Formats: sequence, structure tokens, C-alpha cells
Amino acid sequence: MSEFHVYDTTLRDGAQQEGLTLSVQDKLAIARHLDDLGVGFIEGGWPGAIPKDTEFFRRAASELTLRHGLLAAFGSTRRTGTRACDDPQVRALLDSQAPVITLVAKSDARHVRKALRTTPEENLAMVTDTVQFLRAEGRRVFLDAEHFFDGFRFDRSCALEVVVAASQAGAEVVVLCDTNGGMLPPQISEIVRSVRESSGATLGIHCHDDTGCAVANTLAGVSAGATHVQGTVNGYGERTGNANLVTVVADLELKMGKTVLPPGKLAEVTRIAHAISEITNVPPHSRQPYVGASAFAHKAGLHASAIKVDPDLYQHADPQSVGNDMRMLVSDMAGKASIELKGRELGFDLAGDRDLLTRVCDRVKDLEARGFTFEAADASFSLLLHEEVNGARPSFFEVESWRVITESRPGSDAVSEATVKLRAGNERQVATGEGNGPVNALDASLRKALMPVYPELAKLELVDFKVRILESSHGTDAVTRVLIETSDAATTWESVGVGANIVEASWQALCDGLTFGLIRHGVLPR
Repeated sequence: MSEFHVYDTTLRDGAQQEGLTLSVQDKLAIARHLDDLGVGFIEGGWPGAIPKDTEFFRRAASELTLRHGLLAAFGSTRRTGTRACDDPQVRALLDSQAPVITLVAKSDARHVRKALRTTPEENLAMVTDTVQFLRAEGRRVFLDAEHFFDGFRFDRSCALEVVVAASQAGAEVVVLCDTNGGMLPPQISEIVRSVRESSGATLGIHCHDDTGCAVANTLAGVSAGATHVQGTVNGYGERTGNANLVTVVADLELKMGKTVLPPGKLAEVTRIAHAISEITNVPPHSRQPYVGASAFAHKAGLHASAIKVDPDLYQHADPQSVGNDMRMLVSDMAGKASIELKGRELGFDLAGDRDLLTRVCDRVKDLEARGFTFEAADASFSLLLHEEVNGARPSFFEVESWRVITESRPGSDAVSEATVKLRAGNERQVATGEGNGPVNALDASLRKALMPVYPELAKLELVDFKVRILESSHGTDAVTRVLIETSDAATTWESVGVGANIVEASWQALCDGLTFGLIRHGVLPR
């Protein structure tokens, strides 16, 4: 084994997250991404106990070609009163054809007596017999010592005996598990160090995030001598999740100087974390360390002034080291330096034009006072810069009017119909479209009117829609802010609209999103 390695359990422990359901095809796709990242071991699930996991290993044998990682099958030690060679669950682990078997065993005397309903002596025999049997069958064996830290604090000798028995039977790694997630870093450090000195075993660390310390606890375990780390991508897992393996590997490489991934692979971590989010259908957390959209986003004007001089002054790491980017956020807190840097990011050279910078800065503050926000609306801010730099934004169409009618009849769903009248390509266009809501209907009618002139719009799709009610104390008279995300299948961009009602605000954001998309694709007004 290498001196230090990473073990991913997204496909098994991560899949226990509430609301997260993975098909076999999903699991195969995620396994390929994990292999691209370069993790050493990919835990595929529990064959024999879960039919979907049995099918995963069956298909993996012919459909999965791994370049960096090894598949691991997860399962329990033999049942009480039997032999490992006769236990169908143990046999199912062999049938999975996985080169690595990770066994879970009780290491808390209370769990041994109350959950297994057996004695500590029989529990040790179960560990020894199962590890030896699998080793004799040519499999590498890891052992997860479940509830270890709670068990160690309750009965130190019983917990240690499990570690020693597994190691002496041939387990390459004994993983100490904070299964309940209740430990703190000083407790982890103390116990891991004590176990390493007492047992001489090669140790791993597996932490849950119930105290918000899963990553910190994992790093504490490594500092105390653990050379095997377990976790899940994006911190997926039951309750509050597992240690976020993305954060763990970035901390180990960038902060602790350990090489835990193949060379160059850390720079792929943002892309892979987001790709896996798409498969799991769990939206990426914008404030996730290292890979979140806000991880290297700067808002305050004071920060921006310093970043102009040296970006490292306000960043703990180079965003490119993890495949992310620095972003400047434009808001009423923004100073001229923020505007200049954000303009450069969007392709506008504003340096040296103090009057222009002052004008843009004042306009942003005025618009934000009226309810707009440009922090997550780069498309609308880019159009604002077009207006200030060039005197006007590119005009692809001129709207005469629009209207929306929603009709509801007893026994049927409400249907919205929108009519748009505009001029594009030197012709007057009138189009009517239907949708499952007023915004969908407006989108359909606007595209219908513009497609004859701008067929490039066929590439653009509205992918997300967010509504925020401002000054909600005004009740139904409150101002509404809408953010629309548009995609061309390769990238996405956000636009913002603010109005007295949701339809008016949506229309503004919709027009901005399509206009920006045409500019992005190099289309000229016709």
C-alpha cells in the first residue's frame, strides 16, 4: 500500500442522505468521476444485502475501467454462531469480485451486547474468522470499527481488542469511526494517538458531521497518525453528512503538504464536485470550501482595492489550484476597484476612467436601493456596463407591448397565454404562446416572435427561476425581485428583474437573459 491514501464512500454512506437516490447507472457514472479525481479506493456498496449494489458490482466488472482507484465492497463480519465460509453475506462479498473488502465490526461493548446480542469474545472471533477467511481467498481487507470513539470512552480495552484482533488477522487498515459524529478534534487526536501507540495497527479515520467538525476531526486524526481517510464528495451522508472529501483532500495537499492525489488531479476537484452534484440532483452549495461558487468571491470595496495590488492578500489559496476562479461581486458595498475588476472579468477595460467608474458605482448603488442585486446577475450587470461604456446596449428587438392571461376552469389546470408585440429585423412581430404559468408563457411567446430573426435562440434554455419578495411588510403591494438562470448547454448566466409584480420583474430578467445570450454568441442586431 502507498504511504497515504484516500477512500471514498459516496456510493454507499453518501447515498444514505435524505432525498438522495442513485440508480445503478448513476453509481457507475459517479465512480468514473471519482476515478478521474484519483482517489485510491471507491466503495461501491453492500452486495448481497442491497440488490442495487449487487447489480452495481455485476455491471462494474464489465463496464467500469478504473485507472487510479480500486473498487471496495462493504459488508459485515460473519453472523454469530456460524463460520465465515458458510455465511451467505460474506460469500456475497467474494461474489462481487471487488479486490478490496471493507468489513464493518462492532467496537463498542454496548453495541456488542445490545445490537449483536453476543459476548465481546464472540465479537472478536467474528472479526478474526472473517478477516482471515477473506484474506485466504486473496482479498485485501479493511475493517471499519463502528462506533469506535464512543466505545473507546466507554470501555477502552474492549475497543482496543477489536483493533488488535483485526490487525493480527490480516486487515491492512483498521478505520476508527466516529459513527455518531459527536467527537471534537482534541478527543479525536488523543484517542487516535493512544490507539496507534497501543496497537501498532495501521489506522484510518471516518467521521460524521453532527458537531460540524467532520473535516476538522479527520485532519486531527491524520495529525495523530491515521494514514487512511474516508469521506464523501460534497459531504453527502445521513443526518448532517460525512466528512467532505473534497475539503479534506484540498486541506491535506494545500495546508498540510501531503500528496494524496495523483499530480495535477487537485485542479480537477471543482469540476468533479459539480459534475457529481448534477448526477445526484443535489444543488452545489455555493459556500462550500474550495469548490463553491462563493469560495473565492469578494464583495467589499476595501478587499477589491487590495486585490488589485495582490490577490493573495485576501485569499487563503490560489483558486486555480482547485480548479475554481476568483469572482468579484458587485453590490452597494462595491467601490471603484470592485467595479473595475468585475468589468475586467466581463471583458470591459474600465481602468483609468474615473468618471465612468464613479457613474457605474453610483448607478449600482441607486439600483440596489430600489431592489436590484447584481451579486448573482452577471448578465444584467454586463448589459449595464454596455450602456455606460457604449451609450446603449445592443438592441436586438424593440418591445411594443406584452400581456399575459391566465384562465382557470373547474376540473382542469390553469393555463397561461401570453402575447408579445415587438419589432425585430425591421419587421413587426406578433406572437402568442401558452405555458404552465405566466413566465413560461412569456418565454414561449418571446422566443416565437424572435426565432425567425434570431434562430440562435434555439440554443438557449431557461434553467432556473428564483423569486424574492422585498419589503414583505407591504403584503401584496411588496416589490418583487426575480433571478433567471439561462443556459446554452455549455455555460450559464443569471439576469435580474425588479417590479411591482412578479410578471413584470420576470419579463425584465427574461429579456436581459436572452439579450446577453445573443451577445455571448457573437450575434449582431438584425
